[in-house]
Amino acid sequence: MQRALWAPASTEQLAIEELQRYAQVSDFKSLHKWTIDNPELFWRYVFDDCEVVGSLGNQGAIGRGFLETRFFPDAQLNIVDTLLKGSDEQIIITEISESGLKKEYTRSQARQIANQVAFGLQQIGLKEGDVVSAVVANVAETIFFALGALKIGAIFSSTSADFGTATVLDRFQQINPKVLLVTTNYQYNGREIDCSEKIAEITAQLPTVKKVIAIGSQSLPYLSFSDWLATCNPENEISIPGGFERPGFILFSSGTTGRPKCIVHSAAGVLLKVLSEQKYHLDIRSQDNIFYYTTCGWMMWNWLFMGLGTGAGIVLFDGNPLFPNPQRLFDIAEQNQLTFLGVSAKYIDSIRKLDLKPKESHKSSKLRTIASTGSPLSHECFTYIYESVSPNIHLASISGGTDICGCFMLGVPNLPVYAGQLQVPALGLDVQIFSESGQVADVGVKGELVCRNAFPSVPLYFWDDPDKKKFQSAYFARFANVWTHGDYVEKTAEGGYIMHGRSDATLNAGGVRIGTAEIYRITEEFAEITESLAIAQNWDGDTRVVLFVKMVEGLVLSEGLIEQIKLALKQKASPRHVPALIVQAPDFPRTKSNKLVEIAVANAINKVEITNLSALANPESLNWFKDLNL
Repeated sequence: MQRALWAPASTEQLAIEELQRYAQVSDFKSLHKWTIDNPELFWRYVFDDCEVVGSLGNQGAIGRGFLETRFFPDAQLNIVDTLLKGSDEQIIITEISESGLKKEYTRSQARQIANQVAFGLQQIGLKEGDVVSAVVANVAETIFFALGALKIGAIFSSTSADFGTATVLDRFQQINPKVLLVTTNYQYNGREIDCSEKIAEITAQLPTVKKVIAIGSQSLPYLSFSDWLATCNPENEISIPGGFERPGFILFSSGTTGRPKCIVHSAAGVLLKVLSEQKYHLDIRSQDNIFYYTTCGWMMWNWLFMGLGTGAGIVLFDGNPLFPNPQRLFDIAEQNQLTFLGVSAKYIDSIRKLDLKPKESHKSSKLRTIASTGSPLSHECFTYIYESVSPNIHLASISGGTDICGCFMLGVPNLPVYAGQLQVPALGLDVQIFSESGQVADVGVKGELVCRNAFPSVPLYFWDDPDKKKFQSAYFARFANVWTHGDYVEKTAEGGYIMHGRSDATLNAGGVRIGTAEIYRITEEFAEITESLAIAQNWDGDTRVVLFVKMVEGLVLSEGLIEQIKLALKQKASPRHVPALIVQAPDFPRTKSNKLVEIAVANAINKVEITNLSALANPESLNWFKDLNL
């Protein structure tokens, strides 16, 4: 057993302890089993305990398996009633720009603006089931627009303002939005970015759009959000109830192997799933202030948006998290009395390498939880948080996906934290690790992350997939009626999980599967290396592992460093982890949400066609790999 980095001092006030008492169990493992064995009881408990407004009806779940199960078929609710419930005076939305401009909105103001948006959309002619889309910065108007759309039963779908024209059209041309919210200009890294030309190209190719509404100082030729709002004067509160399966969101797969999949989610299903994560796993309470660094093109925006349902206030930031200084997010945490700070694993690794010590420079006494996602969080990053940020923080490494708009594995505030491990499986989800043959893998054996039971935020369907063939192929082709997520994972003796990267990027070295994260953890210990990317190259009728490294600016990969890296991999992992080649690269391709795209590099090296460059944030980075002869 490992030594714990952190253990809770007290657990008496935790919501998860109350849930354990309700279930009449004394530990998390028993509670998790209870939530799987009693799904209706558990999800009804979440609904009631979180004071969701509406009715679930008498029926719990009907049908069997992932493709047939329907949750709460008699339910009637509108999730905005829950997202905006509570006292009028509480500040529930705080918007912070990169330049430091801060705007705050009370719940009363949010209710009024959301209702005006709902009325305005109805005036345009929108009705339940219509799609509204947004190409936007992470600002308050985006929240209001989503709330207003959901109030009338419309479906909301967003991308980030930094997405290129082709990337946006790859998504929105599939779903035919009727209203488009756009950002005309935004700030990043100290620069003002003008989006007007891009927005004109996008709107010209979306013939179903009836109205374009613009956020920003350069709204012309479109109607500005504030001017539009001034024309929206509803006499009554608008809230159209709907069933549990009424679509609320369309999210998109990364689209790195073809056009993005349009994943349609139940508004109520996502609400219930996220509330279960935020309240029981992450100890988010009413009156808290919570923050996740995200753009509107990543599911974590939807996840943060749902945080309103806990009664907490949400803090929005749009810009570079390291500008104008690396401690920017800790400034935000201190100034806004954050209780929950969410970031990416890459961000934590970046500030670790900068040797930032927030515990010496900032007073974040309210901060209880730091969450990390996006990629595996290394042992060193866990240790860094406890040594340099705070020894009293609950550090929760969480993992899930756009596919479920939630988590498969995450933290829990009444158990110890161990370096490199995600603490527990999500409540209500029968998460397992499968071997190649589809058997549950033993502790310490790497395998496929799967889930064996349905849950409320399983997607309703993919857009334009009437027979669900694409849906079935995406998750159930490997193991019949078992959700296979595509992550390569290992269960630990402590009951937690170690992530080894995406299973589609898993390397095969001499017949042994190796997760890329196993290599990165070791190579990125070297101060000279900022990032690593490993791929399998077809070679002499077999494959060989090639490791690319991105060096600190100004440094060149030397033969001496190559030998040090190989020795470290051999000693700290195994001889099979030692790559055949180690090569310095100028940059790596990544998705819009900053995830490395190993498969694109593997395709470039193996001379396989790369089908969707527009899904990448920096497609030009692949040119170097395409021209490389190894």
